Amino acid sequence: MSNQHHQDDAGAPVATPTEDALPRRFADFETLGEALDYAAEGNRGLNFHDARGTLLRPYPFAQLRLDALDYARRLIAAGIRPEDRIAIVAETGAEFAALFFGVVYAGAWPVPLPLPTSFGGRGSYIEQLRVQLSSCDPRMLIYPPELAPMAGEAAALAGVEGIDWSEFATRPAPDAPLPSADAEAIAYLQYSSGSTRFPHGVAITHRALLNNLAAHAHGMALIGTDRCISWLPWYHDMGLVGCFLSPVANQVSTDYLKTEDFARRPLAWLDLITRNTGTSISYSPTFGYDICARRMSSQTKAADRFDLSRWRLAGNGADMIRPDVMQSFVDAFADAGFPATAFLPSYGLAEATLAVSIMPPGEGIRVELVEETQLSGAANDERRPQRFRAIVNCGKPVRDMKVEIREEDGTPLPEGAIGKVWCSGPSVMVGYFRDPEATAACMVDGWLDTGDMGYMSNGYIYIVGRAKDMIIVNGRNHWPQDIEWAVEQLPGFKAGDIAAFAITTPGGEETPAVLVQCRSSDEAERLRLREEIRERVRAVTGMNCVIELIPPRTLPRTSSGKLSRAKARNLYLAGEIKPYDVAA
Repeated sequence: MSNQHHQDDAGAPVATPTEDALPRRFADFETLGEALDYAAEGNRGLNFHDARGTLLRPYPFAQLRLDALDYARRLIAAGIRPEDRIAIVAETGAEFAALFFGVVYAGAWPVPLPLPTSFGGRGSYIEQLRVQLSSCDPRMLIYPPELAPMAGEAAALAGVEGIDWSEFATRPAPDAPLPSADAEAIAYLQYSSGSTRFPHGVAITHRALLNNLAAHAHGMALIGTDRCISWLPWYHDMGLVGCFLSPVANQVSTDYLKTEDFARRPLAWLDLITRNTGTSISYSPTFGYDICARRMSSQTKAADRFDLSRWRLAGNGADMIRPDVMQSFVDAFADAGFPATAFLPSYGLAEATLAVSIMPPGEGIRVELVEETQLSGAANDERRPQRFRAIVNCGKPVRDMKVEIREEDGTPLPEGAIGKVWCSGPSVMVGYFRDPEATAACMVDGWLDTGDMGYMSNGYIYIVGRAKDMIIVNGRNHWPQDIEWAVEQLPGFKAGDIAAFAITTPGGEETPAVLVQCRSSDEAERLRLREEIRERVRAVTGMNCVIELIPPRTLPRTSSGKLSRAKARNLYLAGEIKPYDVAA
């Protein structure tokens, strides 16, 4: 991979330009390969920075395309055929970018897989990869050299060929005809960041992808001076689709920090935005804004270090948007020129490729107060004071996307009524890979049950929470089944003893609550059990949870005898499930 044309006179790398003579096209291509072919005619590209935000490597789209074509030929030489899956550990960098497009050019399906987290430990990462590999059944797993011990072991356990990408890059790339691409073919598989035990590979066609990427460009009203800045991981839909594939298909130069570098030095993100002389587009879940606001000590004035006045779109998504956090971000960075109207709430999910709704640019954050009992579905107890929760407006359905709010039985609901959010449009997934049952459970007549609860008001969508049991904390998705299963592994507990669900703290933060049926009447023993459970949950999720021990046979069941988490949550919040009083 050459780099010789992108240096200044002193030999330092020079970033790809923000503006370009190539006429911008809003992702109006038949296939992803065609999108890169077009972007490669211009001078824009991707730019990779170190932890301090220093440019390490400019990577023009033209160079990305040449490298990807070489990878495609290497894959074909290795016997890869159309529709084969190629799993790639999604580290933010030129290697993954070129491999991803190389797999696409070869007609195979790239499957981005996660990097290890700081808290999970070696064993849980190997297991997560093994489970995802057995689900997508790839021909090979390609990984960065530093992950060879873990990724190699996962590949061996799954019976998949494991390849270090630095070795793969040295293989010859003999000339070979590339398969002709088809808009209806699958472009890639995306693991919706859910369960480690029951993973679902979301199958997205080229047509669905490009439809959604065009909807981004129209929804954000892209302009010539826009540049994207991102630290989001490439194994998440918001990072992969929103901040890697969208910039290619819409020809936007992008600056990247690695996710782990952002975690260590979050303000380096704002340094990159400050340095951009054009207009900036940058997305983050709520927690990214939260970390930056907290890091901004009261002593230093933000204006001394940052100039955020050209930040045109500050996207929010991937977890519940918290207005209080957005307010503290504005408070911390208003003197650095940050415009509150730049906030761009949005809503989406991997099953819809990415975007379902985007706030019209410039409208900022709009909030409605909704009475708490309406949100939980619990009957309003006249004796309890009314509590209201601020619900954020997540914008209007993107181009070509239809949204309906429905009852549990599928009946459409009127304006303002809270129900399940369904969506339909060309960018909805084909289905989950090799999982017709899971597909049938959420897709009906081309409509997707998002598993989220919300309501419509004047054409805008308000998301109030999840119907499906997903717990989302700091942008990371946790399935309650995983938490329950972890507790079940402890001696003395069995399946059905545990219910995990999300609750909202008075401060508006989401946190997991775990109810555990406990048979012991000994106070000291209960205290020990609670600590053991807390440690176990922390080891699996990296989170502190509210752990409540409750009497046997307390957790509610459905008619078929299955645990009803939604009902357990409502009973707990209504004070009808009484936990033991365990002295802390």
